[in-house]
Amino acid sequence: MNDLLARTAELIDIPSVSRDERAITDRIEVELRSIPWLTLDRLGDNVIARTTLGRFDRVVIAGHTDTVPVNDNDRARVDGDTLWGLGASDMKSGIAVMLDLATTIDVPAVDVTYVFYAGEEIASEYNGLGHIARDRPDLLQGDLAVLGEPTDGEIEAGCQGTMRLDITLTGVRAHSARPWIGRNAIHRLGRLLAIIEAWEGRQPVVDGCEFREAVQAVMVEGGVAGNVVPDRARVVVNHRFAPDRRAADAEAWLRDLIAPALDDGDAVELVDLAEGARPGLDHPLLAGLIARNHLPVRAKLGWTDVARFAALGMPAVNLGPGDPLLAHAPDERVTRRQLERTWTILRDLLVSPNDNRDRTRGS
Repeated sequence: MNDLLARTAELIDIPSVSRDERAITDRIEVELRSIPWLTLDRLGDNVIARTTLGRFDRVVIAGHTDTVPVNDNDRARVDGDTLWGLGASDMKSGIAVMLDLATTIDVPAVDVTYVFYAGEEIASEYNGLGHIARDRPDLLQGDLAVLGEPTDGEIEAGCQGTMRLDITLTGVRAHSARPWIGRNAIHRLGRLLAIIEAWEGRQPVVDGCEFREAVQAVMVEGGVAGNVVPDRARVVVNHRFAPDRRAADAEAWLRDLIAPALDDGDAVELVDLAEGARPGLDHPLLAGLIARNHLPVRAKLGWTDVARFAALGMPAVNLGPGDPLLAHAPDERVTRRQLERTWTILRDLLVSPNDNRDRTRGS
């Protein structure tokens, strides 16, 4: 193991705000091209490095290279065993661990694919992992995927799906001195918001992990002038749904929930949708890793790119250094202990033999 804190600091000092990842991608490509046991492909600002040993199992380890915009934290600062800086938690520390594993483990017990991809922090159309899945899905094939999102070195299994509905309620304009002539669309929001607030939520257990669904109004607008009864009000509702439901079923349920607050002339539009991912904790490689390392396991309540791997038929989990609560925060930081703990866990996944790992394809 190299000095992971120093490696992370070096990566932080390479600016890589979303859509400006060329420099850090070049840096990663140069280092990995010199490693004799890896084959390398570059697609835009995405780098895929693989071993080709013919092992029975292949593990995919993926991490994004971009960060959110700078917030007076673009330079690395080290104090003892703690490192501050943009991306320290989300997720240049995870990238540092991946690079160290890729350049030091020459004969893993499984074949390994390391995926360094751009554009995770912004709209899905820019997501490098999505681009690879679309253009070269063969490069992502594997039996198990690990996404280096910050989890403090613990397993966050699967992820919840997410959707947004854009809802417009209608009314009739009138002078605010004579409101009985019109119908106030903003007032109509009250019933809709009350329905959402009163919903107690589902907390289903999926593959041993307890998920917690949510419905939240996240944006609202309306009004014409200070003396006009408004004839239009708009609210955006975000629903996080557990992976025991498909997106179509979750959408149908949400539309039924809000239906009592809707009238003819109102509009409901689905503007964003992403499926969730089941935990997949029964996969032998993952089950063995958890047992050997006594790893805590919890459900991932947000959405992450593990869902992209699930769509490819692969179980996937989130596992990375850093506190997820510090992601995107101005005091984002990571400790040496967090880095080394995650490195040790992932190394164990790659080098510990079992019945399958001792075999090669076709044996």
